[in-house]
Amino acid sequence: MDRFKFLPKSKLNDLPKTSGVYCFRDKNETIYIGKATNIQNRVKNHFNQPSYRDDLYIDRVNKVGYLETNSEIEALILEANLIKKYQPKFNVVWRDDKNYFYVAIAKNAQKVPYVFITHQPSYIQNVRSDILYVGPFVEGTALKKTLKFLRRVFPYYTSKKHPKNKCTYCHLDLCPGPNPNLADYKKNIKKLILILKGKRSVVLNSLKQEMRQLSKENKFEQAGKIRDRINNLQQVMAHTNVIGSPHEAVGFFAPAKNPTALLAKIIGLDKKISRIECYDVSNIQGKSATGSMVSAQGGPASGWVLDKNQYKKFKIKMENTPNDIAMLKEVLERRFAHKEWKYPEIILIDGGKAQLNVAINAKKNKDIKIISIAKGRQELFIEGRKEPIPLKFLPQEVYNLIKHLDDEAHRFAITYHKKLRRKNLLQ
Repeated sequence: MDRFKFLPKSKLNDLPKTSGVYCFRDKNETIYIGKATNIQNRVKNHFNQPSYRDDLYIDRVNKVGYLETNSEIEALILEANLIKKYQPKFNVVWRDDKNYFYVAIAKNAQKVPYVFITHQPSYIQNVRSDILYVGPFVEGTALKKTLKFLRRVFPYYTSKKHPKNKCTYCHLDLCPGPNPNLADYKKNIKKLILILKGKRSVVLNSLKQEMRQLSKENKFEQAGKIRDRINNLQQVMAHTNVIGSPHEAVGFFAPAKNPTALLAKIIGLDKKISRIECYDVSNIQGKSATGSMVSAQGGPASGWVLDKNQYKKFKIKMENTPNDIAMLKEVLERRFAHKEWKYPEIILIDGGKAQLNVAINAKKNKDIKIISIAKGRQELFIEGRKEPIPLKFLPQEVYNLIKHLDDEAHRFAITYHKKLRRKNLLQ
């Protein structure tokens, strides 16, 4: 059966501890196929800690087959292809076609492809010839994570229409934009489909051939972009985690870069960032209210370093008024009154759209970009942009930078707030 290596169920300790796909057989019938980050541990769990579903067939298993893969994504894709090919009895028992997940590639009126996930069964493809379905995939969460990673390599549309201007995903390099090169875009969609069908080597060979041809034509800048795409695809396929508990935190993939440079690109800042300031306020019903300013400087290695010599704390003058927005306004106005303090290129505010607008008004016409982090809704608001960016879509380096600065500003503000509270209690 394909390339599976089989062992009797008495030798589970000989199974590999790598990612891959496994199958259970009863004599000559394949009754179940699954994927795992660690084949040995996953198979043992079926026997040692069987679920109510495992109880349906586990006693019938007399041998276990396995196929190792180079990554979790490859295991996810291989599982889908093998289930589609062999239709194992106990994969189908509790999952009809409507419960599986498919990646659908459809076309709009202009014949431009767009990609989405659906539960539609594969037989619809016979009726809807304008839609290609790739699957079935067993886990929706793992599939969504995989597409997020692959979208970084092959940007694609997720809806029929794109606005006339750049959208949020354009700024994150996840969308081809309002006016793409359609020929190149369609080539990328074909490569994405091949990846989802388990033909990674075909895609890599095609990209390498394109790179060599561009080099021969002295189109070195375009060849360099293809080289970066090859590297990104190899890293995505080899090192990303998509299989596992839905509670596991998985960072969005981006090549290791200076986070401030990535942040500048995302927020539309066309100059080098040498300084970022972050603000927060802390109070209890307006009492002992404090504000904080923390500062980060651009660093050559990590991209940024906290500059604690430039930290500032503010004792809010307005009293007994639980109004965080008014307090933030006071802090910023007092900060801008100090012209001797070096101005940053970016100011990060803790809060949502209202706090963003307060900061924009407070800076007046100063050449500073304002952004704000709304932790409740997990969004990043950016001056000059209508729609916020979900934090989960940010490159991991940028997310880490923003979150660390925001946490540091909160820590610094609440430390001063507690100090004032203790002082007031003693008095």
